[in-house]
Amino acid sequence: MKKKIIAFGLGLFMLLAVAIPQMNIWADETAKSVDIMFLHDTHSHLNAFDTIEDGKTVTLGGFSRIKTLMNEQMAENPDTLLLDAGDFSMGTLIQVMYEEEASELRMLGQLGIEATTLGNHEFDYKAQGISNMMNTAVASGDTLPEMLLCNMDWEAMKEAGLTEDQQLILSAFENYGVRDYMVIEKSGVKIAIIGVFGKDAEACVAQCPVIFEDPVEAVKETVAEIEANEDVDMMVCISHSGTSDNEENSEDEILAKAVPELDLIISGHTHTKLDEPIVHGTTYIASCAEYGKYLGDISMVQNADGSWSMESYELIPVTTDIVQDEETQKSVDYFMSMVDTKYLSRFDLTKDQVLCTNEVAFATVKDLSSLHTELNLGSFIADAYTYAVENSNTGDDNSVMVAVAPAGTIRDTYSLGNITVENVFNSFSLGIGEDGVPGYPLISVYLTGEELKLVAEIDASVSPLMSSARLYTDGLYWHYNPNRMILNKVTETYIIDSAGNRIELEDDKLYRVVTDFYSSQMLGGVTDMSFGLLSLVPKFADGTPIERYEDAAIKVDGKELKAWYAIAQYMMSLEDTDADGVPNIPASYAKADGRKVVENSKDLKDLLSNPNKFFFMIVGIVVVLLVVIVVAVWGVRKISRKFGVITKIKNLLKSNKK
Repeated sequence: MKKKIIAFGLGLFMLLAVAIPQMNIWADETAKSVDIMFLHDTHSHLNAFDTIEDGKTVTLGGFSRIKTLMNEQMAENPDTLLLDAGDFSMGTLIQVMYEEEASELRMLGQLGIEATTLGNHEFDYKAQGISNMMNTAVASGDTLPEMLLCNMDWEAMKEAGLTEDQQLILSAFENYGVRDYMVIEKSGVKIAIIGVFGKDAEACVAQCPVIFEDPVEAVKETVAEIEANEDVDMMVCISHSGTSDNEENSEDEILAKAVPELDLIISGHTHTKLDEPIVHGTTYIASCAEYGKYLGDISMVQNADGSWSMESYELIPVTTDIVQDEETQKSVDYFMSMVDTKYLSRFDLTKDQVLCTNEVAFATVKDLSSLHTELNLGSFIADAYTYAVENSNTGDDNSVMVAVAPAGTIRDTYSLGNITVENVFNSFSLGIGEDGVPGYPLISVYLTGEELKLVAEIDASVSPLMSSARLYTDGLYWHYNPNRMILNKVTETYIIDSAGNRIELEDDKLYRVVTDFYSSQMLGGVTDMSFGLLSLVPKFADGTPIERYEDAAIKVDGKELKAWYAIAQYMMSLEDTDADGVPNIPASYAKADGRKVVENSKDLKDLLSNPNKFFFMIVGIVVVLLVVIVVAVWGVRKISRKFGVITKIKNLLKSNKK
């Protein structure tokens, strides 16, 4: 009998040993899962492009290669969800067809992108531009991605009375069918997709024509609406907010922690490349860098409790060994074919025209924002501004004392070899002028010597907190010590004139400064952003404050001098050192010339020498706070002693009564 029981037990054990793994496989196979491919910040990079990665010139990106990768994924899983997180425009010559062709949005549709949102650069051509673009896209009849945006505050705008610009955008939104969220089913999974526009993105819109709600609060409200009205398995947010190294200021991390109902955030705006997702609770944050260099690919599986876990994650490099999808490339070529005749003909240039040859290793765009020192890319562009103004018929004084090129306006670097018109446009591809022609113009403003010292201090003290404010200059030179007190880091500031002479700045004297339209507004906003602590007021030559920066645009023969064209002019003016008929980038750009000198000293003398007014202000504030704290502590102790004496007297009286 015992033998039978043992045999039965062994048989049951063997049966379970075989069955349990099969049960686990069955359970895994029936768990809900979803595959998602994503992009963001493609910035009109429909074609492949040359850039510098890890010190080498490489060719990356291109929608035709991205389409091939997506087709391969669709062959494996036709229910793969394709998403984009905004800033699909402004970055290459394709953007000049933004209004009349809506090339970027239509090409997202051709890729099969099912939903996108707006980024700050979609507003670069102002209200009329974004309105025209969206209406053009609809009129094309092409398949387009859904446009999702939950925090446009139409209620507040209507209550205040819609402006003409707001009405233009509202009409375009209604025509396109923009909504807060959508629900889509993929592989039996019902997915709610929400679009949102971040705070920093809003701050980056020059003269923003609309009002946005707080992104976190708007997403919370949208999630509550979805939970009340929809039956979904998963929530995904396509966010144009971004992440940062400082978690306290990392907008999409703040969003993830505040709205735990979100399962996945596709994070655009900051051009971040996350080799592994950021995870807060059960919310994943994914980013795949800019310009279509990588295609994001994430697979997620649902847990028993309804939450989602990452099954796999990859950023696929979009390289030249990937075969181009012919139909997609044909569409890109069609849009690109219009660039010469409809835009560049104004400048007597063509997109493939070689402007110069380069043998200098230029800094990358990432270097501009990560390395706080003089970098040749920024210096070259600042030099170009000076050259173009001083050698053009502007109808007034052509002399330039200082030219400024902030890191945030430089969009790409220059690789080795031939530099074409297209390469130059890509390096500064922002905005539109008052003339309605794509490209921000150069602006002429006047600042006092005291304000120029403040410009240097903004670079030294503020740009570590906001890398887009890192400044590169021609004419203005400064030394700074990163270890000194904030707003007191610069140790000396001076000007070097065209003859190489050092000129000390006079606080009350006006100096002519040239920069681009976007940057001039940022300079003008310093006073407001610092609540008046940092006073910087761009002026006309007579000292009158500038109210409309369009009035300060530099014009040549009555036409705006575009920033990108200034760079092209400078390149064409360079010496042909190898006598091949093409100008060459001077070898002098291979080394620094002392425009921004870092004095990394922790010596007490160096930390405290030559204090400026901000040093004394900050020290004064600290002293006052210390005095307040000491007085408060003294007061508390005095009151405590007083109450202590009273308590003792009360206790003594009580004891006497007894």
